Amino acid sequence: MSTEAPTANGPARIKINLKRGTLNEENLKFEHRRLDRPVFLNSVPKCGSHLLKNIVRMFVPLDQQYQAQFVQLHNMREHFGAFSDARNFMSYGHLMFNDMSAVATASTKHILLVRDPYDWVMARARFFVSEEFQGFELLKDGILSIDAILNMMIFGIAEKAPSIGTLFSYNAVAWLGVVHLVRYEELLTAVKELNTPEAESYFRELLGACGIDLPEDWRERVRIGSDPKQSGTARENLTGVEIEFPKKIPEMQKAMVDFAAPGLRSVLGYT
Repeated sequence: MSTEAPTANGPARIKINLKRGTLNEENLKFEHRRLDRPVFLNSVPKCGSHLLKNIVRMFVPLDQQYQAQFVQLHNMREHFGAFSDARNFMSYGHLMFNDMSAVATASTKHILLVRDPYDWVMARARFFVSEEFQGFELLKDGILSIDAILNMMIFGIAEKAPSIGTLFSYNAVAWLGVVHLVRYEELLTAVKELNTPEAESYFRELLGACGIDLPEDWRERVRIGSDPKQSGTARENLTGVEIEFPKKIPEMQKAMVDFAAPGLRSVLGYT
């Protein structure tokens, strides 16, 4: 499948190629209670959106999963039904905040997924140079240094990709206070520690924010939904990444993130 990725100036001619997973078939193995309100899983790009989406999908009937489109600002007018249809869909996307998107999602159970901006820079860089992401071929030919690529992830590429400040401002910070905030790192910890009371409390709260009661078989559903094989954009599934990025963002680029988006980590709950 493919989808378009938006830039600060609107949709770019960028294709993201994803392989189809098997979660539809897995979903049918479980019993589900129907949603009584629409649910929208919103996220900043490269914050683990497929992990969140795939987990929650395992708790929602297939016919209530809005799979016609990954909802973004540039296609939202064509997909208002994702939020307003009487069937109460669970939908997902990278939706920027403005008057139209705020009104459209006002009646939904709105979940927003974010990630530590420091780690986000690395995740975005790996994705941009992968075969799954088509549109920035100059970043893949080995001429640019790792530092140069990371700098572009922070400050953006003029008329092609938004800066970290622009992207997080409109896709995350502007939504705070009207959404249920989910941090990728906390979600990942809960997935890795499923047999702990803390994980049970975490998923009870997360699913509760979606209007879903925690069933007895919740651990099995989470295990299936969180399987990296179900996400074409999971780090281990990216192909063609010949550039060896460091595990952690260098100190210089950390300082650049703080310069480009001062206060961002703090307002999102990172210290």
